[in-house]
Amino acid sequence: MSTAQFEPLQIHSQTGELFLRLPSPHENIIITPPRMSDAPTIVSYMNDPALYYWLEGPPFPYRPEHAEQWLSKIKKDADAAREVLDQANEQYGDAPPITVSCWPIRSLREVQEDGSEVFLGDITFVRERWPDLEDKQAKESLAQANAAKEDGDPSIIWCIGDYLAPSHHGKGIMTAAIRTLLDKWVIPRMGVRQIRVETFTDNVGSRRVFEKLGFVHEKTVLLEHRVLNSGRRIEGMDILWWRA
Repeated sequence: MSTAQFEPLQIHSQTGELFLRLPSPHENIIITPPRMSDAPTIVSYMNDPALYYWLEGPPFPYRPEHAEQWLSKIKKDADAAREVLDQANEQYGDAPPITVSCWPIRSLREVQEDGSEVFLGDITFVRERWPDLEDKQAKESLAQANAAKEDGDPSIIWCIGDYLAPSHHGKGIMTAAIRTLLDKWVIPRMGVRQIRVETFTDNVGSRRVFEKLGFVHEKTVLLEHRVLNSGRRIEGMDILWWRA
């Protein structure tokens, strides 16, 4: 069977998964689909104050059942994306890769010298939901309109969610990983043309990552009543945009 519709993804020689390898100097980092075996590592990361301090969505404290539920969900999505690509290979063969609305890879892994792989973090692309808006009605209206747009519509506004093992912060890995996904898959294969991201105003590192990727700061939104699941109160969000 042709594998042209996988381009530019490679096939993992041991697992059969699709993956992307980061360029030098991070060529020992790959991006793969999620694996249920990642659960214990995710629990460890999500209970590390160096990580949960910056996260709004995950429960706290983070328990094994949370990781298993989350992995079941995102693995189902990744499996569905792989099925779409398998069907495209059957239907279109060696034709140029088609535009798709899915991404089958999101999990960052460090390949060790013995060939084993260590889970490092996650990157996801979702349609924007405007988490900075306090007006629930306005937020729902914008999110519903954005979600209703046809796949491949260049007016769709996307957002990026990500986290990385604290042990690997400050090494340029997340910048390289997001850039690789943008350049190799999200822009050419999904047709993404607009991305809006939000970072907490005190998360200088996250904002710097996106600015290195060409995102432009639009505004700072002050939030009076936002408290994270960890109990931390946040003062606001910086809003950054990338447009093709």
